[in-house]
Amino acid sequence: MVFSSIEFIWLFMPVVLAGYLALAPRWRNVLLAVVSLGFYVWGAHAFLFVFLFSIGLNFVAGAIIGRLKAGPNPERAKTALLVAIVFNLALLFAWKYTVFVAQQIDAVLGDGVIPVPEITLPIGISFFTFHAISYIVDIYRGQARPMRSVADYTQYMAFFPQLIAGPIVRYHEIEDQIRHPPPRSSRLDDIAEGFPRFALGLSKKVVVADPAGRVADAAFAVSANPTSGTAWIGALAYTVQIYFDFSGYSDMAIGMARMFGLRFPENFNRPYSSVSMTDFWRRWHMTLSRWFRDYVYIPLGGSRGTQAHTVRNLMFVFLLTGAWHGAAWTFVLWGVYNGLLLVGERLAGINRWSDDRWMWPRRLVTFVLVVFGWVLFRATDLGQAIDFMVAMVSFDFSGIDPRVEAALQGQAVLALVVGLASVLLPRDLVFGRVVMDRWAGTPLYARFAVLVLVPYAAVVVAAGSFSPFLYFQF
Repeated sequence: MVFSSIEFIWLFMPVVLAGYLALAPRWRNVLLAVVSLGFYVWGAHAFLFVFLFSIGLNFVAGAIIGRLKAGPNPERAKTALLVAIVFNLALLFAWKYTVFVAQQIDAVLGDGVIPVPEITLPIGISFFTFHAISYIVDIYRGQARPMRSVADYTQYMAFFPQLIAGPIVRYHEIEDQIRHPPPRSSRLDDIAEGFPRFALGLSKKVVVADPAGRVADAAFAVSANPTSGTAWIGALAYTVQIYFDFSGYSDMAIGMARMFGLRFPENFNRPYSSVSMTDFWRRWHMTLSRWFRDYVYIPLGGSRGTQAHTVRNLMFVFLLTGAWHGAAWTFVLWGVYNGLLLVGERLAGINRWSDDRWMWPRRLVTFVLVVFGWVLFRATDLGQAIDFMVAMVSFDFSGIDPRVEAALQGQAVLALVVGLASVLLPRDLVFGRVVMDRWAGTPLYARFAVLVLVPYAAVVVAAGSFSPFLYFQF
C-alpha cells in the first residue's frame, strides 16, 4: 500500500488514527503493532514470516544480551551480540545478495555451471535489518533497555510510516517515546503539527517527483549511445526525482509519526545545497549516514588513527553503503565513487574549509558531482552507466531522443524547473521543519505554496496517476 494511494490516504490512515485517538495509552502500541503488520502483509504477503522471524529473533536476543550484561559474566553478552548480528546479516545476505553472488560465480566459471536461484526480495528488509541491529547493539552498549513487551518491540520494528523506506530510527532515539506514549491532551496538537508535514511530502511526491521520473525513465530507456543532451536531461531529471521522491516519503513518515505522538529524526537537510561531498553526506539520508557512523565507522576506529586507517574506514563504509542499496555492480561502484570523493576532500583539506569559502562555485561543483554519480545509481547496468557518463562529457548536443522530447511536456517541464530551482534556495531553508514546527511563523509564500499544492496533489492521487516510492526497492 503506497502512502500516495487513495486506499491509504482516505481509508487506512484515518481509520488507524481514529482508533489511536480513542484508545487508552497502554493499548496504543498494541494497535500500532497489529496494523503495522497488516500494512506489511498488504504488500509483502507471505514474506511476513521472514519479518516475524527477524522480530522474534531480535526480541529474544535483546533479552539475553540485557540479562547477560546485568549478570556475573557480562563479557558473555558480547558473544550473544555477535551471534545475533551474524544471524541478522545472514538473513539479509540470503534474501538480498544470494542471486547476485551466484551470478558472479557462474559468470566466472561459465554460464550454466551453477544454478542461479530465483529469489524475490522481501519489502523493506534492508531497513528492518538495520533497525534490529540498532536494537541489540544499543542494549549491549547500555544506551537503552530491552523491551519487555512484544507489542512495544513490534511497534518499534514494524511501525508502518517508516517500515518500508525509513527514516532509519536508532533504538535509543525512540525507546522512551515507545514506552511512554503521549497523554490524551496532546493528541490533537500532534495531529495539527504532523499533518502539514505529511501533506508537504505528498505534494513533493506526486507534483514534482513523479512527473520528473517520467522524463528520467524516457531518457534511461535509451539502450546505447545517448547524445549529451539526452544523458544530461535524464541525469538531471533523475536527480530531481530521487530527492523529491525520497525526501517526500521521509516528510510523510515524519509527519505521520508526529500525528501518532512520535518524534522522528530528520532525514534530509537540503543536500543539493552542499558545498562539498562531505557536506552532502551530512545532509543526504542522514539517518543512514548516522547509522553507519555509529555502528560501523566509529567501531572500526573512525578518524582516530592514522590517515591511512581513516581512508580505509571511509572506503569500507561507502563500499557497504553502495552494496546496502542494491545487489548490483552499479550500486557498489556508486558507493566507491562517493567514498573516493570524500577521501579526496579529506586528503586535500577541503573538508576543513568554512562553508562560506567560495560557496557558490563549490555548490555548483558539488551538485555536478552528485548528478554524475546518480547515473550509476539509476542505470540498468554498468554498460548503460558508462554510455551515459561518456555522453555527459563528450558534449555532443546534436539532439535529444524522441522519447525524451515526448516526455518533456507541461507538468514534467514544470516539475523539472521547480526541482532544479530549489537548488538555489538558501541552505538553511528546510520546508519540512518549517511547516511542522513553525507554521505560524512560516513566510507567506511558503504557506501559500503548501496550501495550493496540497489540493492539487489530492486531485492527482484521485486520478490514480502516482507510482511507488523509489526506495521501496531497497
